[in-house]
Amino acid sequence: MLTSKKLLLSFLLICMVVTPLSTKATTITCNTVTDKIKPCLTYVMSGGYVSEECCNSCKSCLGNATTTLDRQTLCSCVNDILSTITKKQINRIASIPEKCSAKFPFKISKDVDCSKVY
Repeated sequence: MLTSKKLLLSFLLICMVVTPLSTKATTITCNTVTDKIKPCLTYVMSGGYVSEECCNSCKSCLGNATTTLDRQTLCSCVNDILSTITKKQINRIASIPEKCSAKFPFKISKDVDCSKVY
């Protein structure tokens, strides 16, 4: 099982390598996603409860995803993160939107085709 430092390092490395889906300007980047999920790391790593700070950060990130490109970029970044963590941690991340009453424009799953997110 990854430690939170290794998990965060994985997120940062992924965000450094991921390229944008298009040359158009976007307000969502993998760095933004990584920054926004930091308050959620304790829950993702250990379980327990989802903090208000995690929920607020999640909603803020969603609020910034105003275009199709933003939502597809968000999806791509989340999928990259999911590829570095355990199934149990994926399940915890996937439960955050419901626990925070936040509507994601896609299912949080490794199997999502981000090109179909609108």
